[in-house]
Amino acid sequence: MRNQPTNQLGWKQSGDFRCRLRPSPLGGGLSVILSKPAESVRLFLAGDVMLGRAIDQLFIRHHPDILDKDDYKPAWLYQHLSEAIHGALSRPVAYASIWGPLPELLDAADTDLRLLNLETAITTSDDWAVKPCVFRMHPANMPCLSAIGPDCCTLANNHVLDFGRAGLIETLDLLRHAGIGQAGAGLDIDEVVQPFVRNLPSGPRLVIHAWGARDGGVFPDWQAATDRPGVNYLPDYNADAVDRMIEQVRAFQQPGDITIASLHWGANWVRKIPEEHRRLARTLIDSASVDLIHGHSSHHPIGMEVHRGKLVLYGCGDLINDYEGIVNHRRWRHDLTAAYFVDLDTDSGDLRGLTLRTLQRRQFRLGYPSPDDALWLTTRIGQLSPRSHAGE
Repeated sequence: MRNQPTNQLGWKQSGDFRCRLRPSPLGGGLSVILSKPAESVRLFLAGDVMLGRAIDQLFIRHHPDILDKDDYKPAWLYQHLSEAIHGALSRPVAYASIWGPLPELLDAADTDLRLLNLETAITTSDDWAVKPCVFRMHPANMPCLSAIGPDCCTLANNHVLDFGRAGLIETLDLLRHAGIGQAGAGLDIDEVVQPFVRNLPSGPRLVIHAWGARDGGVFPDWQAATDRPGVNYLPDYNADAVDRMIEQVRAFQQPGDITIASLHWGANWVRKIPEEHRRLARTLIDSASVDLIHGHSSHHPIGMEVHRGKLVLYGCGDLINDYEGIVNHRRWRHDLTAAYFVDLDTDSGDLRGLTLRTLQRRQFRLGYPSPDDALWLTTRIGQLSPRSHAGE
């Protein structure tokens, strides 16, 4: 009999797997997070976290605009764009205030790991890159990041070296002193390929590998070397590059691990999931026993699918940034975002449950969207999700 297509999100709903994408009728609240299944691990996943520029300037101590950088897009521009829509900003603010309801959601969710892509250098370095958008947060504002308790920040992206290798080294030091792990960057190539590992008290190891791809805006010369700090760079998706990724994953694998591949790839504004991304995701699952693909780079949440029981998130969107007022991409509703709560089977790493909590950025702060806006976002994620077939 011919295989029947699965639902619009491209996964099979069977066994213990449960999914909630629809918003709560009340438009928010803790009740929308499903109870944690038995014999599972729960992950909080977010896309890009950008704490520089206008976000940094919300706090008492911050970096001023770089007035002598000709191609720089200043914080005041993004502040004015936001104020034109939402009214005057109130400054300074408390460190945790930008996260709105998220800390309470995280506490209620009983997560085993919190993972995000930190797309900001935390540094006082002035060695800026030759590019219009460069992001840094003042080290004094580290409590802002710590307020949501990330266990691991992936750093293989197109902004962590915005302020040079000195900025990267300072970022690594500050994360280490704050007790926050990282993956995808380091002082040399040996450190860069080391995954982040979380040993659960009574369960599997959670192992996170991270790569920054050229098509995600990562410069080739940001690649780490034997004598040079940098990132875990993915130049393209040809067979040699993919084989190196598989070898890296296998080199650190132990029986029973739950392995996560975190990828900064693709464009900021996405109409369709690139086929090369789908091929890579499936190859990592099939050939490297990866259990979860954590994709980011798109400014708006995009599609997802399940391949052989494994969740693929092609782009989680930006969790926080200062772009909410820009007008040339409003059709993407880039003010809307999501927090992803993923339940994986302890033994197999297969998907057991997924909850998306829809959020909205206003005045550089997260809050709940209206039910209509939440429905728009979840519908759009479904439209951008590839279709699969039950035989896959």
